[in-house]
Amino acid sequence: MSYRAPVEDMVFTLRHVAGLDGVLAQGGHEMASEDISAILEEAGKFASGVIAPLNRTGDREGARLQDGVVTTAPGWRAAYRAFVDGGWNGLGASAEHGGQGLPNLMAAACTEMWNGANVSFSLCPLLTAGGIEALAQHGSAELKERYLEKLVSGEWTATMNLTEPQAGSDLALLRTRAEPDGEGRYRITGAKIFITYGEHDLTDNICHLVLARLKDAPAGTRGISLFLVPKVLPDGTQNDLRCSGLEHKLGIHASPTCSMAFGDQGGAIGWLIGEENRGLACMFTMMNSARLNVGLQGVGVAEAAYQQALGYARDRRQGRAPGDSAPTSAIIGHPDIQRMLLTMKASTAAARAICYLTAQALDAAEGPEGKAANDRASLLTPVAKAFSTDIANEVTSLGVQVHGGMGFIEETGAAQLMRDARILGIYEGTNGIQAIDLVTRKLPLNGGATVHAQIATMRRVAEGLLKDGSEAFGTSVSRLREGIGSLDRATSYLLKIVASNRPEAALAGATPYLRLFGLVQGAACLAQAGLAANAALKAGDTDPAHAGRIALARFFAENLLPAAGSLEQTVIGGGSFLDDATSALAS
Repeated sequence: MSYRAPVEDMVFTLRHVAGLDGVLAQGGHEMASEDISAILEEAGKFASGVIAPLNRTGDREGARLQDGVVTTAPGWRAAYRAFVDGGWNGLGASAEHGGQGLPNLMAAACTEMWNGANVSFSLCPLLTAGGIEALAQHGSAELKERYLEKLVSGEWTATMNLTEPQAGSDLALLRTRAEPDGEGRYRITGAKIFITYGEHDLTDNICHLVLARLKDAPAGTRGISLFLVPKVLPDGTQNDLRCSGLEHKLGIHASPTCSMAFGDQGGAIGWLIGEENRGLACMFTMMNSARLNVGLQGVGVAEAAYQQALGYARDRRQGRAPGDSAPTSAIIGHPDIQRMLLTMKASTAAARAICYLTAQALDAAEGPEGKAANDRASLLTPVAKAFSTDIANEVTSLGVQVHGGMGFIEETGAAQLMRDARILGIYEGTNGIQAIDLVTRKLPLNGGATVHAQIATMRRVAEGLLKDGSEAFGTSVSRLREGIGSLDRATSYLLKIVASNRPEAALAGATPYLRLFGLVQGAACLAQAGLAANAALKAGDTDPAHAGRIALARFFAENLLPAAGSLEQTVIGGGSFLDDATSALAS
């Protein structure tokens, strides 16, 4: 199983869709296009040369727990050390704490690469990145001084401890307890499950960010606090915590998914992050970062699946394709295989662009745009996470289909990608929860002004297509206009019913609405890339990739975007199933 980072397409998307040049100028980064490409080329070499070769080994060998010690898959420790020594762990972290201080956009592109090469490996630095952000924004000066530099360097790693056996998506049910010990610290007791890299042999220390409840805390989520609970205490002694088990999973076998026990011997020592009973707000800093990164995981896995399916389709000979005089043809010559491969490639490119747009909004929020950009990032984050991970599941499934019977056999690796992708729509907030968040919390931002402004940017792309007038785009103009119209009407409908306090109708249409948003935003992004490619061709650029970008935008608009109309109908009129759901499900 091989992976090659699509650096040229990534750089093109960064610059012409996500506005990287503006981000670099805003941040005072003196980087030319050549510098950007050089960084991403090196990241791609590391991803394909060091991480990707471990993917199959990790899937077969997995992580192992014995006597409380977790051993990662063969090659993991050396690869992690190389990752850290190369400075990749601190790519987007502040230079103040030893990071390189590059924009979120650059870090996003590298995150896609790590996950295209090996999701199981990449989960470890992904969680650490979230921990760094939470601690940097909410930690005390003492905690930052003690832990941030080592987390940024990768000498230590971080985890996120939310879930408990009785408390998954509903964090109000948390039972883990915290009690002050009179010395400015807290004693943590309780059990957590599904803790990614909760125990491992890659580093000497692991900094657990743990949600827990103080004795007299308010009920529900208002009474949750966040604590930093290290595996090794500052004096070098082991803290009162342990890995009590490893989960046996459908996929990501090499990522140790741990059950954690805190306080078997009187309480694990922890330090408060932020304020008491305000832990969920602090944790959401980490979760929002993680949600974008999970979307990028989806893009990376989908890209890997597409590359593998494309290679197989070029080599596998079956039947005779139309117009081919040879006894048998490579299956890439068959129209249905071409349709599947184009669906894989176009869907992946659309998801990539949406994730990069989200990262750009996070960068812009640190500049003159401020709140407006932050609101845009808030709007796009659930779309980036859910749409991209849905795409990963669909694209990896198509990858198996392109392989035919061999796709169902483990030795080709297509099945592993499908298995690994399945978790992406579940963790860090299920995709259903992302849809609910989008409809009930993000659409109403600024009275709907944020979402309408985003729709307006899509309209400007459609106007650009009309002005360009190139026949190469086919019916993309009309398709994009129709899709934007569907999104606009569905948005106005949902804003109205959310404002009228009819939550059941909004919730019934939330998931199809998120899909509608992703399709239209993705189509607009690909059209924008196609316009930039066509402008380059008109200027005399002979890069053959430009024609491919135009063709990809047209394929998405003419073959995938037409679903927008039916999704609009489902959002507006499909909620009637609620009237009969109880009786239908009981029959």
